Amino acid sequence: MIDLKPLLAQAEAYERELPPLPATLTAPAGPAFAAWIDHTLLKPEATAEQVKTLCAEAREHRFATVCVNPAYVPLAAGLLRGARVGVCSVVSFPLGAHLPAQKAEEARLVIESGATEIDMVMNIGAMKGGAYELVYEDVKAVAEVCHRHKVLLKVILEMCYLTQREKILACLLSKQAGADFVKTSTGFGPGGATVEDVALMRRVVGMEVGVKAAGGIRTFKDALAMVGAGANRLGTSVGVAILQEARTAL
Repeated sequence: MIDLKPLLAQAEAYERELPPLPATLTAPAGPAFAAWIDHTLLKPEATAEQVKTLCAEAREHRFATVCVNPAYVPLAAGLLRGARVGVCSVVSFPLGAHLPAQKAEEARLVIESGATEIDMVMNIGAMKGGAYELVYEDVKAVAEVCHRHKVLLKVILEMCYLTQREKILACLLSKQAGADFVKTSTGFGPGGATVEDVALMRRVVGMEVGVKAAGGIRTFKDALAMVGAGANRLGTSVGVAILQEARTAL
């Protein structure tokens, strides 16, 4: 059980005035920028051949991870064996409406299949309905599985559905429950990452937790704006094009 009173009081204080943005992060220049990108393919119609191309690109450019649906984790893990590229997969994607035990079991299965990072979707309905203890227990259940296996956990908050207060509380609850990152979006909702949301997330979680911006990041300019706001990981399906722009910017 979590004592919600301190978190609710903190959220109320942050509604009045957010903490200052921590020191601006500096992303590496040129091709090294790839290390900040999760090279992503989560479309429902994605094929094995497309995943193979994704992995080949990730190996060539040294992206942080490839991010694929659970069914493709074994394929990606095999293709990237020996490469310095992780395999990220999603849990309860894209709705977040599974039971905590289901999410924990899904995380365990994809980790055993080769995932090195997990992006889980928060229970958005619980967040909207004020069931904050359920939101906490939901994240905590997956965090315990991930950390037992030394796997990073990113919690997708789907910020486009949340009020300012809910955004703050979602960040605080995720941090308290053991998330390694908070993430803006699934890319399947009505809105993606915004500079304002990324800055809010960084202000709330501080430097102890990462911030991943995802959803609608299409250009190097977009990517730099997210980093400038506080993101230290980006999710995008156009990572190769962004790197090409990054090289010309040198």
